[in-house]
Amino acid sequence: MKLKVFSLFFFFSLFVNAQYSLSGKVTSSETGQPVPNAEIWNKTTGKPTVANENGEFEFNSIKEGTYVFAVFSYEYEIIERELTITGNTKINFELSPLAESLNEVMITNRREQIFALRKLRKVEGTAIYAGKKSEVVVMDKVSANLAANNARQIYSQVVGLNIYDNGDAGLQLNIGGRGLDPNRTQNFNTRQNGYDISADVLGYPESYYTPPPEALKEIQVVRGAASLQYGTQFGGLINFRFKDPVPDKEIELISRQSVGSYDLFTSFNSLSGTIGKFSYYTYYNYKGGKGFRPNSEYESHNAFAHLGWKFNENTNISFEYTYLDYLAQQPGGLTDSQFYNDPDFSNRSRNWFDVNWNLFALKLEHKFSEKTDFSLNVFGLDATRKALGFRQNRVAQADDPEEPRELLVDDFSNWGAEARVLTRYDLFEDESVLLLGSKYYQASNQQQQGAGSATVGPDFDFATAEYPDYERQSVFEFPNRNLAFFGENIFNITNNFSVTPGFRFEYINTESDGFYKNIIKDNAENTLLNETIEDDRKFERNFILLGVGSSYNLNASNELYANFSQNYRSVTFSDIRVVNPSFQVDENINDEEGFTSDIGIRGQLKDFLSYDASVFALKYNGRIGEVLRPEERVNAEGELAETGRLVRFRGNIGDAFIYGLETFAEWNIRNSFFQSAKNYQLSAFVNAAFTNSEYTSSEEVNVKGNEVEFIPKVNLKTGLNFGYKNFLAGLQYTYLSSQFTDATNAPQVKSENNRGIEGAVPAYGIMDLSASYSLGKFKLETGINNLLDNSYFTRRATGYPGPGIIPAQPITWYATLQIKL
Repeated sequence: MKLKVFSLFFFFSLFVNAQYSLSGKVTSSETGQPVPNAEIWNKTTGKPTVANENGEFEFNSIKEGTYVFAVFSYEYEIIERELTITGNTKINFELSPLAESLNEVMITNRREQIFALRKLRKVEGTAIYAGKKSEVVVMDKVSANLAANNARQIYSQVVGLNIYDNGDAGLQLNIGGRGLDPNRTQNFNTRQNGYDISADVLGYPESYYTPPPEALKEIQVVRGAASLQYGTQFGGLINFRFKDPVPDKEIELISRQSVGSYDLFTSFNSLSGTIGKFSYYTYYNYKGGKGFRPNSEYESHNAFAHLGWKFNENTNISFEYTYLDYLAQQPGGLTDSQFYNDPDFSNRSRNWFDVNWNLFALKLEHKFSEKTDFSLNVFGLDATRKALGFRQNRVAQADDPEEPRELLVDDFSNWGAEARVLTRYDLFEDESVLLLGSKYYQASNQQQQGAGSATVGPDFDFATAEYPDYERQSVFEFPNRNLAFFGENIFNITNNFSVTPGFRFEYINTESDGFYKNIIKDNAENTLLNETIEDDRKFERNFILLGVGSSYNLNASNELYANFSQNYRSVTFSDIRVVNPSFQVDENINDEEGFTSDIGIRGQLKDFLSYDASVFALKYNGRIGEVLRPEERVNAEGELAETGRLVRFRGNIGDAFIYGLETFAEWNIRNSFFQSAKNYQLSAFVNAAFTNSEYTSSEEVNVKGNEVEFIPKVNLKTGLNFGYKNFLAGLQYTYLSSQFTDATNAPQVKSENNRGIEGAVPAYGIMDLSASYSLGKFKLETGINNLLDNSYFTRRATGYPGPGIIPAQPITWYATLQIKL
């Protein structure tokens, strides 16, 4: 019934009246020549457009009224013009050339006066973001350790993110927020250029590949309300947008060579250009080094190619290929006592991790008319992930070189296609926007677990014949299918107020087909039972998610927004079957469901303050989590009995409610007090999230009323950015209060014990310093991370790269030399 009512709104659009248009040309006041690719922004509605090569532009479906337009081009002064629209209007915007060349600081500052660190616009391409909590990291404004992909610096202005620190030059991104496990960003729908890049969107949504920040134009983050357009994840969307091909050169080379602490060396080299209708952007990125602990070397090779062909003004097609191969030695986890005694310690010398990633994507973009756009993304993945090592839940137990190592091999093979149509139409004398889309996704993944060799090096061949009684053995296939239909519509009720309802229909078929070994040994390691158990499952379901967003423009630069969206998270095949000595999985584990809601205010006060403040609520039903409980296994008599040891039990722990306040503000101090100091830049920002949580119900002992894991009550990032001419620098401080890692809220125990898996993560604070200087074609970047050399950790791993505490890096330095030709 809801869908029928929803459809009536869409068909009602047939009975509407036409609106007015504004068209014209952008020219140079000095020469009268067109200014190509100038940006024109309707500040009143927030709608932008870009002039073509002849300086021509057009806005359609404008309601009668008064609007403020801003026009920008890099080599010209910015102008603003107030226009009253009473009919179809033509205008010529004349831009005055700059009187002198600008340095890098001045270009950045000019850009920020209109296009500050931005939210996503209401409509971008074939996507709708009206009324959603969105943040965009604009990479050319980031002052950070890009060579090592330092996430706490890069995402410093994205509110409320909980980030695991890694010592592998940022080969993997681990971010969460609002109570979501940060492990490999598994609670976000992770994409690049609009298509999926995780191992398996539904069955195994972990991201083993992360694009290098040097290749990115921006990083788009949309919170839980993105579930309607991009899938069902509670976290929302993270989309990495690569740099566009250079439009005015046949070839441009950017080469960045970086060195740093612990033998860090990275080399990033890109080629880009446009030749007629053909455009391209390619790069090769090498990373190598050693972590600060023994047994932690790594090496990575990453390449990317974007090839585009512009048939005409209305049709583009592009092909993209991504390759990643990396090998890392993992020093393992620590107990609390080991960490506080010596965080550099490692008692794992035979643990290795190997990833090979191949991504393919073909995208077609077509403009049927000035009002209707179409896009089709076809993408695929062929990848493997291999983990090898000695991992015991008794973390303090030394590695026995005579024992076989455990080997996990996953093969990921999947493909999908997503089509979108976005059209603008007139309704109630205002322009409305309708998006309809569909997605088909099919995966055929394989997983094998068993004995590896007893050698030291990265030998990823199974040794089942040599160790037939190895306790943890399984072989599974995981075929998954997903079909989705989604739609959203922006109803502009007035010139300032809009409502955006939406829906998503999902059909999901998750299967597992395989077997595992049930091997029981006595205390002398004699095998009492060795049997093969077939374990085939099929989990088929379909459902509809609904949501609505709203936006009210207080003026041209400030907005009230609110949204509500249902969410859903499918159980992964690692939930269904992975034999892990540190935890057990409930055989009856089921999907999570709930909702996310935001209400807030955001915008810009003149040219000296940008801000975003909101409150959010997130409801989980059947939240998947972990608790400590006695281990139970089937004994020789076929009965379920306790083994006498504690394990982390993973299942649907209970229902949880999470709520909080998220605030961000950036103050341009120079524009406030020193506007005449044109060669200087000085600004400060504060990013603070305050979060509370509670398990409202649970059938587990000692869970109801507890706090939800992975939630620091205080999450603060603040910093100061300053510059003079082509010199830029930034100082940042990050603080997170303590957080629990399991639903039982197990406290931290620093005394001697054999485990480091359970317990709280104590509060920590880190300071980072970065700086850069540009001179012609050259640019030098340098900085110090963890400037105060604090000893801390951000995670307790239950599996790889642990189990146990994973210490974060001490003080490190880096230096990068860039040349642009």
